[in-house]
Amino acid sequence: MANAILLISCPDKRGITAAVTEFVFRRNGNILHAAQHTDEKAGLFFMRIEWSLEGFSVPRDAISDEFRPLATLFSMDWDLFFSDEKVRTAIFVSRHLHCLHDLLFRHQAGQLPGCDIRGIISNHPDASPVARQWGIEFLEVPVMPDTKIVAEERQRQILRQKGIELVILARYHQILSPEFVAEYPSRIINIHHSFLPAFVGKNPYAQAYEKGVKIIGATSHYVIADLDQGPIIEQDTARIDHRYSVEDLVEIGQDLERVVLYRAVRWHLERKILCRGNKTVVFD
Repeated sequence: MANAILLISCPDKRGITAAVTEFVFRRNGNILHAAQHTDEKAGLFFMRIEWSLEGFSVPRDAISDEFRPLATLFSMDWDLFFSDEKVRTAIFVSRHLHCLHDLLFRHQAGQLPGCDIRGIISNHPDASPVARQWGIEFLEVPVMPDTKIVAEERQRQILRQKGIELVILARYHQILSPEFVAEYPSRIINIHHSFLPAFVGKNPYAQAYEKGVKIIGATSHYVIADLDQGPIIEQDTARIDHRYSVEDLVEIGQDLERVVLYRAVRWHLERKILCRGNKTVVFD
């Protein structure tokens, strides 16, 4: 039996939690998870509530209409999801394939619930054997400076044809246009090393090695038009010292990138993330 999931954000007022839980209780719903957060400075309230539809007195296709008067009363921005819904996903990748390998393995192992990978899109052919191994369609769309606009339009056509709802940039080394990003608000997840903006350009790990850094890390975030400035979903770090070589830094950094991207994608699939401005609320 599927579960219903409500994500709510609204101005903070007395009685919101009571009203939402009462809505579920009065319709014979069994609440499985409930979490909330109040941003006192901004005066905002955030909530995620999940309940079983077994025995729920309202048909799932009528829940939105049933909930709307309550949402209007509290001026809510809200979304309703169901746990058995599949999220049609495309993975973009270039030549660094470690994050792609990790996501496909975890998907096969059932660690990305609700993820329906419809295709792997790349500006290089390197990932083609990987896609073939996992039985996933591979589409190569070369991107050159003088053909970038045409190539991106082709990519967007592919995504529309496949009904893609989530785009994962698993080390895709191209900047998406504002038009592309605007088509998928809070639905493009990127991963990069946390050296940005201190170590930009090529070979960031070599730059970090020369600088003698003591911490390296990775950051996953939603993509916005402002490069690498989108709402952060997850970060992690590892301590290093003078004994580590550049190769050591690359290996540790790639491990961090794998797990940080995985967490971000999983939380998105589980509907645990709320965006407000350039910040996220990530419910546990």
